[in-house]
Amino acid sequence: MPQKNILAGKVALITGASRGIGFAIAQRLGRMGARVSICGRDGAKLDQSAAILRGEGIETLAVRTDIKRADQISALIERTQRELGPIDILVNNAGIGLFGPFHEFGEADWNAVLDTNLKSVFLACRAVVPEMIRRKSGYIINISSLAGKNTFAGGAIYCASKWGLLGLAGGMAEDLRGYGIRVSTICPGSVATEFAGHGGGNSAKMLQPDDIAHAVAALVTQSPGSFMSEVHIRPTQKP
Repeated sequence: MPQKNILAGKVALITGASRGIGFAIAQRLGRMGARVSICGRDGAKLDQSAAILRGEGIETLAVRTDIKRADQISALIERTQRELGPIDILVNNAGIGLFGPFHEFGEADWNAVLDTNLKSVFLACRAVVPEMIRRKSGYIINISSLAGKNTFAGGAIYCASKWGLLGLAGGMAEDLRGYGIRVSTICPGSVATEFAGHGGGNSAKMLQPDDIAHAVAALVTQSPGSFMSEVHIRPTQKP
Protein backbone atom coordinates (compact mmCIF):
# COMPACT_ATOMS: atom_id res chain seq x y z
CA MET A 1 0.00 0.00 0.00
CA PRO A 2 1.26 3.53 -0.74
CA GLN A 3 2.47 5.61 2.19
CA LYS A 4 -0.52 7.69 3.24
CA ASN A 5 -0.23 11.48 3.00
CA ILE A 6 3.31 11.45 1.62
CA LEU A 7 1.99 13.74 -1.14
CA ALA A 8 -0.14 15.90 1.16
CA GLY A 9 -0.33 19.44 -0.18
CA LYS A 10 0.64 18.38 -3.70
CA VAL A 11 -1.52 18.80 -6.81
CA ALA A 12 -1.43 16.19 -9.57
CA LEU A 13 -2.98 16.56 -13.03
CA ILE A 14 -3.54 13.32 -14.93
CA THR A 15 -4.80 13.33 -18.52
CA GLY A 16 -6.99 10.54 -19.86
CA ALA A 17 -7.93 9.57 -16.31
CA SER A 18 -11.57 8.57 -16.62
CA ARG A 19 -10.61 4.89 -16.85
CA GLY A 20 -7.78 2.39 -17.13
CA ILE A 21 -4.21 3.45 -16.44
CA GLY A 22 -5.05 7.11 -15.90
CA PHE A 23 -7.71 6.36 -13.31
CA ALA A 24 -5.39 3.95 -11.48
CA ILE A 25 -2.70 6.66 -11.35
CA ALA A 26 -5.15 9.29 -10.07
CA GLN A 27 -6.40 6.89 -7.42
CA ARG A 28 -2.88 5.97 -6.30
CA LEU A 29 -1.68 9.59 -6.06
CA GLY A 30 -4.90 10.60 -4.33
CA ARG A 31 -4.48 7.84 -1.76
CA MET A 32 -1.00 9.22 -1.13
CA GLY A 33 -2.56 12.56 -0.20
CA ALA A 34 -2.45 14.54 -3.45
CA ARG A 35 -5.30 16.66 -4.72
CA VAL A 36 -6.02 15.36 -8.21
CA SER A 37 -7.30 16.94 -11.39
CA ILE A 38 -8.49 14.49 -14.03
CA CYS A 39 -9.65 15.01 -17.58
CA GLY A 40 -11.14 12.96 -20.38
CA ARG A 41 -13.42 13.20 -23.38
CA ASP A 42 -16.34 11.14 -22.02
CA GLY A 43 -18.07 13.45 -19.58
CA ALA A 44 -20.32 10.79 -18.06
CA LYS A 45 -17.47 8.37 -17.44
CA LEU A 46 -15.32 11.19 -16.09
CA ASP A 47 -17.99 12.17 -13.58
CA GLN A 48 -18.42 8.55 -12.53
CA SER A 49 -14.69 8.15 -11.93
CA ALA A 50 -14.51 11.44 -10.03
CA ALA A 51 -17.33 10.26 -7.77
CA ILE A 52 -15.36 7.09 -6.94
CA LEU A 53 -12.29 9.13 -6.04
CA ARG A 54 -14.27 11.58 -3.93
CA GLY A 55 -15.93 8.62 -2.21
CA GLU A 56 -12.46 7.66 -0.99
CA GLY A 57 -11.94 11.14 0.41
CA ILE A 58 -9.70 12.26 -2.45
CA GLU A 59 -10.10 15.94 -3.37
CA THR A 60 -10.86 15.71 -7.09
CA LEU A 61 -11.49 18.11 -9.94
CA ALA A 62 -12.88 16.60 -13.15
CA VAL A 63 -12.84 18.63 -16.37
CA ARG A 64 -14.02 17.35 -19.73
CA THR A 65 -11.20 18.23 -22.12
CA ASP A 66 -10.14 17.63 -25.70
CA ILE A 67 -6.39 17.47 -25.14
CA LYS A 68 -5.72 18.00 -28.85
CA ARG A 69 -6.84 21.60 -28.44
CA ALA A 70 -4.49 24.15 -26.94
CA ASP A 71 -7.34 26.37 -25.72
CA GLN A 72 -8.98 23.53 -23.80
CA ILE A 73 -5.68 22.46 -22.24
CA SER A 74 -5.01 26.04 -21.14
CA ALA A 75 -8.47 26.21 -19.62
CA LEU A 76 -7.94 22.88 -17.83
CA ILE A 77 -4.66 24.00 -16.30
CA GLU A 78 -5.94 27.44 -15.36
CA ARG A 79 -8.96 25.90 -13.61
CA THR A 80 -6.81 23.31 -11.85
CA GLN A 81 -4.48 25.98 -10.52
CA ARG A 82 -7.39 28.18 -9.49
CA GLU A 83 -9.35 25.46 -7.67
CA LEU A 84 -6.63 23.12 -6.38
CA GLY A 85 -3.39 25.11 -6.49
CA PRO A 86 -0.16 25.09 -8.51
CA ILE A 87 0.47 21.80 -10.32
CA ASP A 88 3.31 19.78 -8.81
CA ILE A 89 2.88 16.61 -10.88
CA LEU A 90 1.74 16.33 -14.50
CA VAL A 91 1.05 12.85 -15.84
CA ASN A 92 0.57 12.78 -19.61
CA ASN A 93 -1.37 9.55 -19.94
CA ALA A 94 -4.04 10.12 -22.60
CA GLY A 95 -3.50 8.13 -25.76
CA ILE A 96 -5.18 6.33 -28.62
CA GLY A 97 -4.10 3.68 -31.08
CA LEU A 98 -5.01 2.72 -34.63
CA PHE A 99 -3.60 -0.60 -35.78
CA GLY A 100 -3.25 -2.04 -39.25
CA PRO A 101 -1.13 -1.54 -42.38
CA PHE A 102 -0.06 2.11 -42.45
CA HIS A 103 -1.01 2.56 -46.11
CA GLU A 104 -4.64 1.79 -45.33
CA PHE A 105 -5.01 4.84 -43.10
CA GLY A 106 -5.70 8.42 -44.12
CA GLU A 107 -4.20 11.72 -43.10
CA ALA A 108 -7.00 12.27 -40.58
CA ASP A 109 -6.06 9.00 -38.85
CA TRP A 110 -2.42 10.07 -38.65
CA ASN A 111 -3.41 13.43 -37.21
CA ALA A 112 -5.71 11.87 -34.62
CA VAL A 113 -3.00 9.57 -33.25
CA LEU A 114 -0.11 12.04 -33.37
CA ASP A 115 -2.17 14.93 -32.01
CA THR A 116 -3.42 12.82 -29.09
CA ASN A 117 -0.26 10.89 -28.24
CA LEU A 118 2.39 13.50 -28.99
CA LYS A 119 1.11 17.00 -29.68
CA SER A 120 -1.05 17.00 -26.55
CA VAL A 121 2.03 16.32 -24.40
CA PHE A 122 3.78 19.32 -25.91
CA LEU A 123 0.71 21.48 -25.33
CA ALA A 124 0.19 20.37 -21.72
CA CYS A 125 3.85 20.70 -20.78
CA ARG A 126 4.13 24.10 -22.43
CA ALA A 127 1.17 25.30 -20.37
CA VAL A 128 2.34 23.84 -17.04
CA VAL A 129 6.07 24.51 -17.18
CA PRO A 130 6.18 28.31 -16.67
CA GLU A 131 4.74 28.00 -13.16
CA MET A 132 7.01 25.03 -12.41
CA ILE A 133 10.01 27.11 -13.52
CA ARG A 134 8.88 29.97 -11.29
CA ARG A 135 8.64 27.58 -8.32
CA LYS A 136 11.85 25.71 -9.28
CA SER A 137 10.17 22.33 -8.85
CA GLY A 138 7.83 19.91 -10.57
CA TYR A 139 7.56 16.43 -12.01
CA ILE A 140 6.38 15.53 -15.50
CA ILE A 141 5.69 11.85 -16.19
CA ASN A 142 4.80 10.63 -19.67
CA ILE A 143 3.10 7.30 -20.23
CA SER A 144 4.59 5.93 -23.43
CA SER A 145 4.88 2.28 -24.48
CA LEU A 146 7.40 -0.37 -25.36
CA ALA A 147 6.07 0.33 -28.86
CA GLY A 148 8.24 3.42 -28.58
CA LYS A 149 11.25 1.12 -28.50
CA ASN A 150 10.18 -1.77 -30.75
CA THR A 151 8.25 -1.69 -34.01
CA PHE A 152 5.70 -4.28 -35.10
CA ALA A 153 3.52 -4.97 -38.12
CA GLY A 154 0.35 -2.92 -38.07
CA GLY A 155 1.73 -0.46 -35.54
CA ALA A 156 3.54 2.09 -37.71
CA ILE A 157 1.46 5.14 -36.79
CA TYR A 158 1.20 4.22 -33.11
CA CYS A 159 4.92 3.44 -32.90
CA ALA A 160 5.75 6.74 -34.59
CA SER A 161 3.79 8.63 -31.92
CA LYS A 162 5.49 6.80 -29.08
CA TRP A 163 9.01 7.07 -30.53
CA GLY A 164 8.34 10.78 -30.95
CA LEU A 165 7.18 11.01 -27.34
CA LEU A 166 10.48 9.56 -26.13
CA GLY A 167 12.38 12.14 -28.16
CA LEU A 168 10.23 14.97 -26.86
CA ALA A 169 10.56 13.79 -23.27
CA GLY A 170 14.33 13.45 -23.50
CA GLY A 171 14.70 16.96 -24.86
CA MET A 172 12.34 18.40 -22.24
CA ALA A 173 14.32 16.71 -19.47
CA GLU A 174 17.48 18.47 -20.62
CA ASP A 175 15.72 21.82 -20.98
CA LEU A 176 14.16 21.64 -17.51
CA ARG A 177 16.53 19.81 -15.17
CA GLY A 178 18.39 23.03 -14.34
CA TYR A 179 15.14 24.41 -12.90
CA GLY A 180 14.64 21.45 -10.57
CA ILE A 181 11.96 19.99 -12.85
CA ARG A 182 12.21 16.26 -13.51
CA VAL A 183 10.88 14.51 -16.61
CA SER A 184 10.43 10.74 -16.75
CA THR A 185 8.80 8.38 -19.23
CA ILE A 186 7.21 5.03 -18.43
CA CYS A 187 7.13 2.43 -21.21
CA PRO A 188 4.74 -0.42 -20.38
CA GLY A 189 4.14 -3.56 -22.35
CA SER A 190 0.56 -4.75 -22.92
CA VAL A 191 -1.81 -3.56 -20.19
CA ALA A 192 -5.21 -5.13 -19.51
CA THR A 193 -7.46 -2.14 -20.28
CA GLU A 194 -10.14 -1.24 -22.83
CA PHE A 195 -7.37 0.09 -25.08
CA ALA A 196 -7.55 -1.67 -28.43
CA GLY A 197 -3.86 -2.18 -28.96
CA HIS A 198 -3.15 -5.28 -26.87
CA GLY A 199 -4.24 -7.64 -29.63
CA GLY A 200 -6.57 -9.84 -27.63
CA GLY A 201 -3.93 -11.64 -25.54
CA ASN A 202 -4.52 -13.31 -22.19
CA SER A 203 -5.45 -10.40 -19.94
CA ALA A 204 -4.53 -12.38 -16.82
CA LYS A 205 -0.91 -12.40 -18.02
CA MET A 206 -0.87 -8.74 -19.00
CA LEU A 207 0.26 -5.83 -16.89
CA GLN A 208 -2.51 -4.30 -14.80
CA PRO A 209 -3.23 -0.55 -14.52
CA ASP A 210 -2.05 -0.63 -10.90
CA ASP A 211 1.39 -1.79 -12.09
CA ILE A 212 1.79 1.49 -13.96
CA ALA A 213 0.40 3.47 -11.03
CA HIS A 214 2.97 1.82 -8.78
CA ALA A 215 5.77 3.01 -11.07
CA VAL A 216 4.40 6.57 -11.02
CA ALA A 217 4.25 6.49 -7.23
CA ALA A 218 7.87 5.33 -7.10
CA LEU A 219 9.00 8.15 -9.38
CA VAL A 220 7.28 10.96 -7.52
CA THR A 221 8.62 9.79 -4.15
CA GLN A 222 12.22 9.51 -5.34
CA SER A 223 14.84 11.73 -3.73
CA PRO A 224 14.72 15.17 -5.44
CA GLY A 225 18.40 14.98 -6.30
CA SER A 226 17.85 12.38 -9.02
CA PHE A 227 15.33 11.10 -11.54
CA MET A 228 14.83 8.08 -13.78
CA SER A 229 14.71 9.00 -17.45
CA GLU A 230 12.87 5.86 -18.59
CA VAL A 231 11.15 2.98 -16.86
CA HIS A 232 10.36 -0.17 -18.86
CA ILE A 233 7.66 -2.45 -17.45
CA ARG A 234 6.98 -5.96 -18.74
CA PRO A 235 4.67 -8.70 -17.50
CA THR A 236 6.37 -11.69 -15.91
CA GLN A 237 4.74 -14.03 -18.43
CA LYS A 238 4.22 -13.15 -22.06
CA PRO A 239 0.49 -12.77 -22.82
